[in-house]
Amino acid sequence: MPNAAPNAARLTVGVISAGRVGSVLGAALARAGHHVIAATAVSDASRARAERLIPQAELAPAERVADLAELLILAVPDDTLPGLVQGLADTGHFAPGRIVAHVSGSHGIGVLEPATAHGALALALHPVMTFTGRGEDLERLSGISFGVTAPEPARVIAEALVVEMGGEPEFIREEHRALYHAGLTHGANHLVTLVNEACDVLRAAGVLMPERMIAPLLSAALDNTLRLGDAALTGPVSRGDVGTVAAHLDALVAEAPDSVAAYVALARRTADRAIDNHRLTPEAAEPLLGVLADRPQEKSS
Repeated sequence: MPNAAPNAARLTVGVISAGRVGSVLGAALARAGHHVIAATAVSDASRARAERLIPQAELAPAERVADLAELLILAVPDDTLPGLVQGLADTGHFAPGRIVAHVSGSHGIGVLEPATAHGALALALHPVMTFTGRGEDLERLSGISFGVTAPEPARVIAEALVVEMGGEPEFIREEHRALYHAGLTHGANHLVTLVNEACDVLRAAGVLMPERMIAPLLSAALDNTLRLGDAALTGPVSRGDVGTVAAHLDALVAEAPDSVAAYVALARRTADRAIDNHRLTPEAAEPLLGVLADRPQEKSS
């Protein structure tokens, strides 16, 4: 197989597997002019998704997909990736010059060493977006960041592929992949938990449509934070309002005890950041941190 270059003829692309991410990236590469030749799809949902987003792709086992592709996209879960790569390497399905790219956020290119040992070129191309597996995901790729890790000679290839899919490459050092992924997870996944917790507490307070009530507040807070950083912080912790925070904790213990630990942890971290950014003086923070340290226990019935 000839070595692939970023500006050479269009590549034949294989996708393992046609899940929410793989099918959309395959569609993006096809839209850029590459030929998505084959994909794996095990579940009924994956097969339907592949037929909708990459209808030109043959649905085949992973070994055949790897053999057919000049560019092989591995879009499997993080914990599945090492075993898949090792298995394909052990059975001789990585040829010299093949580009092998995975889409995992937490892994760098080290996980692809069994492929590079057979002469393949390894890339980590992680799209920083949540995927539904529907057609609108393809449009959402426009302008999003990709966390990219690649050996120096392959950086130009990685950059070209990301740009062709509509994204913006952000190069991440191999040793920083876990930290990079932790930051994304902390922001995106924990935001979902936080918003749902807030809605649950509002329901407990008798609010019938908490999502509608809280949406403008959360939208403004997110927008302000992305523009202003810690200067966007408002609320009782930033003001050192000990009585208000103590009342919150009493109410949560009584009505929403499962939310107490998260409230306390986030309030403590909020106080730390407010102190570091001179929005809260250490003197004002001391009684507040004392209330948070004396975490109230759930009232017995």
